Amino acid sequence: MNSDLYAQDIKLIIFDVDGVLTEGHIIFGQDGEALKAFHCQDGMGISLAHKAGLKTAIITGRESQIVHRRATELKIGDIHQGASDKVIALRELMQKHSLTLEQIAYVGDDINDLPVMAQVGLPCAVANAVPEVKAQAKYISLRQGGNGAVRDIIEYILKAQNAWDTIIAEYMNVERFTISQ
Repeated sequence: MNSDLYAQDIKLIIFDVDGVLTEGHIIFGQDGEALKAFHCQDGMGISLAHKAGLKTAIITGRESQIVHRRATELKIGDIHQGASDKVIALRELMQKHSLTLEQIAYVGDDINDLPVMAQVGLPCAVANAVPEVKAQAKYISLRQGGNGAVRDIIEYILKAQNAWDTIIAEYMNVERFTISQ
């Protein structure tokens, strides 16, 4: 079956963080806080997903105040940090939002993402994911984690749902104004 058909039913997109929303580098600051860099195009992609009515969530094994801050800025609805069993978090999200597995996409990059990817309707991988994750994915981004892969996957889903052109048209039809002299 064509992966576009799987993307048409998606209502919730779940992201891993390290290696998906970031490049996967973990840099420790002087005070011991792990620093992370996020790509602004991924943030815009998440905003576009929300504009199209999709829900977003994070499930990550690590805990970070920076992740919470970025997720809050992007209005990501559900943040599951310190998830030692990502499938439990997946089940909680399904129940909370009354969704089926077929209505959920998950974006991963490493083997700890495989249990969730094996269950959701649209498992996705970033370009630099490990081979096992790519083998499980129905869609593989051409971009690497932390470098616009999330944006690419969101565009793919929105195009499959025929929502992309509408969103672009809304941006283009913003009421124009002139400056009076």
